[in-house]
Amino acid sequence: MDMSQDLVAGDVRASGAGARLARYLPLLVFFVIAVFLGIGLTMNPKDIPSPLIGKPVPQFTLPPVKGRTMGLATADLRGQVSIVNVFASWCVACREEHPILMDLSKQGILPIHGLNYKDKPDDAQAWLDQLGDPYTRTGADISGRVAIDWGVYGVPETFIVDREGRIAYKHIGPMTAEVLRDKIMPVITKLQQ
Repeated sequence: MDMSQDLVAGDVRASGAGARLARYLPLLVFFVIAVFLGIGLTMNPKDIPSPLIGKPVPQFTLPPVKGRTMGLATADLRGQVSIVNVFASWCVACREEHPILMDLSKQGILPIHGLNYKDKPDDAQAWLDQLGDPYTRTGADISGRVAIDWGVYGVPETFIVDREGRIAYKHIGPMTAEVLRDKIMPVITKLQQ
């Protein structure tokens, strides 16, 4: 009898411990979620790391944007450091960064290539004709498939590609004079040395 009483008492203690754990489980789950949310809120969404950094650019071949003669392909991104800028005529932020790209193009520091994302051919042509065309080559990614392969979250995005055709840097959002000076140009300078 003593043994069965001990088993019953052990079961009662175990169920009491389980009840206490069950009582604190929601608090524990809430705490874990709060920690992850807190960490996430301190991060800059423009600093999302790209899993493609240091890897070769994806294999692709795009026809030129309407009114242009040279499309864009993987092979065009080897041999020299270059920029690939993902843009669209319907993108307001692309319009904001466009003067920066035009100035950079005039300096002739490196080729700037455009990847036109999910745009209507006539709209893309009109946009470049009206605002100026800073791009050496411009590929029309009408379906958006190539941009997905590049890991594009939205437009504009700018990539720096090294001489070997590997993605060296990714900037999400519009390029400003400060971003160009403080982030993009140091990477370009280092890669060109």
